[in-house]
Amino acid sequence: MIPVQVVGLGMSLTDLTLRTLDIIKGAQVLVGGRRHLAYFPEHPAEKIILGKDPEHVILKLGELAQYRQIVILASGDPNFFGIGPMVVRLLGPENVRIHPNITAVQAASGRLQTAWQMAQVVSLHGRGWESLDAALNAPGLWFIYTDPAHAPDAIARRLLKSGRIEARLCVLEDLGLETERFAWMSLDEAADRTFSPLNIVVLDLISAPFRNRQGRLPGKDPMFHLGMPEEFYCPERGLITKAEVRAVVLAKLELYPGQVLWDIGAGTGSVGLEASLLIGRGRIVAVEKNPKRAAQITANREKLQVDNFEVICGRAPACLAVLTHPDRVFIGGGGVDLEDILCEVLSCLRPGGKVALTATLLETLEKARKILLRENYLIDIIQLQVSRAQPLAGGSYLQTLNPVWVITGSALAR
Repeated sequence: MIPVQVVGLGMSLTDLTLRTLDIIKGAQVLVGGRRHLAYFPEHPAEKIILGKDPEHVILKLGELAQYRQIVILASGDPNFFGIGPMVVRLLGPENVRIHPNITAVQAASGRLQTAWQMAQVVSLHGRGWESLDAALNAPGLWFIYTDPAHAPDAIARRLLKSGRIEARLCVLEDLGLETERFAWMSLDEAADRTFSPLNIVVLDLISAPFRNRQGRLPGKDPMFHLGMPEEFYCPERGLITKAEVRAVVLAKLELYPGQVLWDIGAGTGSVGLEASLLIGRGRIVAVEKNPKRAAQITANREKLQVDNFEVICGRAPACLAVLTHPDRVFIGGGGVDLEDILCEVLSCLRPGGKVALTATLLETLEKARKILLRENYLIDIIQLQVSRAQPLAGGSYLQTLNPVWVITGSALAR
């Protein structure tokens, strides 16, 4: 059998090397899509179109290759979301030679002058929406291969429906051709336009807040980030660590990948859930005595798909003794049991551990300070006074939230 040559055309004929041009010139049978074959109208070879059933066509090529040189034309790199693997699988690796070329992702990153080694690639060509839907949970730069059923305008409408109204995308059309063009645009702009069928989409989810058109958070698949609005965790309002306080607490805890964190008096779980973004494959245990709040934490965990997060509905400190000893502890609630809880926490902390508490009452602040001093912990105390702008009479005013103390105890001084 004469080896079948699979040649990537890159973006156009100008991307072909002299060697691959010679391979194409020597073809006795030229195979490819209509667009690929249209590049060689004067070629004397027999031409076979790869249609809707490429497997059937490729299997027949095995017979022709016994005595004729076959060249299959492909877009970009045949092994990158291309036909190369199918040809190898059907004809056998010993009977196939693949000649890679520039991919649409490479060409697009070159036009946009952006690095793509950390980007993600999704192909919707001949596939469903599942791969794009999965991508929406991961901020970053995404390169998306499209097809007529998943055109850029359809992608934009799906993103708008999901709540990513502030994401942006770039549609690069006819790369490598005289009609090439590209532009960044909002989702609203893209949703109302028609594009060349030859395109690739670059989606920027790096700084895309998760809001719908009414400014409210949808109920699932969020763009999870530090400082999520309180309404996301607790739509009906309730006890929750405010976003600004949350950010300071997480910074004071000095979280690292692999640590174990206890979130005691977890309320809605906001601190522990956002800590999951910082501790990687570490472990978080949320302790909450109120069954209704514990159920809310579980619902938030499932919504965010945080799989290293355990919810315990129990009363501290009694339920703490059986838990894996922590590296970090946040106490967001304790009430009359605060002293017992804090003493148990300090006895369980691993060497070099840290504990952070929040307090709105002077009595809570003083109680925590005395216990940490008594146990020879290094103490850091700050007060946070947050004011948020609110609309008023065509302008804005600052609405003041209750001041909060953040008390941090470090085991370094033990």
